[in-house]
Amino acid sequence: MAHIYEDYYREITDSEGNVTGIETRCPDNFNFAYDVLDRYASERPDGIALVHRSTMGTVTRFTFADMKRLSDKAANALKELGIGPGMPVFLLLKRRYEFWIAILAIHKLGAVAVPTSHMVSAEDIAERTRAAGAKAVICVNSEGICEKVEEALRGTDILPIVAGEPYGTFLRFGELTEAASDAWKRTKTHVSDPMLYYFTSGTNGAPKAVIHDHTYPIAHIYTAKNWHGVSEGDLHLAVADTGWAKTAWGKLYGQWFMGGAIMVFDYDRFYAGEMLKLLEEQKVNTFCAPPTIYKYFVLEDLTKYDLSHLRFAATAGEPMPYEVAKKFKEATGVTVRDGFGQSETVLLICTPVGKTAPAGSLGKASPQFRLELRDEDGNPVADGEEGEITVVPSDGKRPAGILSGYLGDPALYKEVWRGGVYHTGDRARCDADGFFYYIGRTDDVIKSSGYRIGPSEVEDLLMRSPTVKECAVTGYPSKTRGTVVKASVVLKDGYEGDAKLKKELQEIVKKYGAIYKYPRIIEFVDDLPRSASGKISRAKIRERDAVKAAAE
Repeated sequence: MAHIYEDYYREITDSEGNVTGIETRCPDNFNFAYDVLDRYASERPDGIALVHRSTMGTVTRFTFADMKRLSDKAANALKELGIGPGMPVFLLLKRRYEFWIAILAIHKLGAVAVPTSHMVSAEDIAERTRAAGAKAVICVNSEGICEKVEEALRGTDILPIVAGEPYGTFLRFGELTEAASDAWKRTKTHVSDPMLYYFTSGTNGAPKAVIHDHTYPIAHIYTAKNWHGVSEGDLHLAVADTGWAKTAWGKLYGQWFMGGAIMVFDYDRFYAGEMLKLLEEQKVNTFCAPPTIYKYFVLEDLTKYDLSHLRFAATAGEPMPYEVAKKFKEATGVTVRDGFGQSETVLLICTPVGKTAPAGSLGKASPQFRLELRDEDGNPVADGEEGEITVVPSDGKRPAGILSGYLGDPALYKEVWRGGVYHTGDRARCDADGFFYYIGRTDDVIKSSGYRIGPSEVEDLLMRSPTVKECAVTGYPSKTRGTVVKASVVLKDGYEGDAKLKKELQEIVKKYGAIYKYPRIIEFVDDLPRSASGKISRAKIRERDAVKAAAE
């Protein structure tokens, strides 16, 4: 039986079966909600599409037929409110199952979905809804989200809609959907129409909105098939809030293209043991999470959990410490394979299923793209030299899966495409065998006494110490060296941050790295600042240190 994804995706392989190229087909009227989800509802109506575990522990299963019916009803409900093609709808739904119903309905309407983290402030919501020209905000009544939305929308005609418990005069998503008809006629859309906006923080200024069109889901087939390892009937769990682009990577498009089911774990506070128990009870087959999750996993007694159904594991978002990956493999037999991409892109680099990469390597370039490392003048660098990761179109056209624009900022879009290539702003080096080693954001790279130092490499070395829970390495302003290497370190319980331990950590870097890379400054902290998506924010540490250094 043919798979749906095969209508849009074809792999080119060599004599040994290695994928060397990928051809994608994007029909002019392609719309994921109709052409994938609804088609599964027709061909496999009883197939499980979504398994949701609520914060109260209730497990609800949705079939593909359920998702079609509910998204058709939601589309009718939203249409009655005046929402139509091209209109942005913000989604602040955490991990509520209503997110999947709503985003499918928005796709069917030809409207634009704007997934947003619940961690943003009322001011952020006001700025973003104004910048996008939002028509509605669908949010969950939890953790003060409705209060923030109410404040942000005051004085506007943007419609507030609440999922879950009612809130004030907000329209109720559940009631609207339940009352609506499930008869829905396909709305005409074009593959180049905006489908998603993702607001993402830049190196300076206000967050910018990345635009993705309807080609974007097709470019995620490789993500699910070759990186996550999802097959038809599998259950895949990706740890991500629905406001992150990682949800599009791991909890929506590629997984359903492959005929897999999406596991959604809705929790208010993360406990490693609780998630491990979920992996066991729900018999999760494929898993993806940021390195922080694995750091907590390996602190548990993994032998207490039956993870025999888990075939593949992946990670992305920040560098994966070698020691953490090693411990997880020793305990479970499953290799954690790395990957790299951005909110502006799909997966660009990874270690695919069945392959291994040298320690510290992200893997190789996705065969969907031609990647080059380039210097500051735009010239390709030699093997082993560091450069900026760029995407080079093979035919001069923007590849599927790369952003189609920045909302209201054509100048910025032109800047990232300068020289005819897409500039990621991320630096790496690549060896003669094609393995990429991540160095850091262009603005994260530390320049000290003429040396260029990648923070992730120093962080990986510091994580070798049994005392370190997590850390972040940045440059600290120096009058003599320009900058010096600084490490902000969170210790595991039971350890004290004293001069002796500082010395020990410095010696680890000197021994296993290079003398010029060792952190001359080590600050022991209780926690590290994070972005709205939960990533450690080196930029916030640098900003704070710049003020401190100026006062010294």
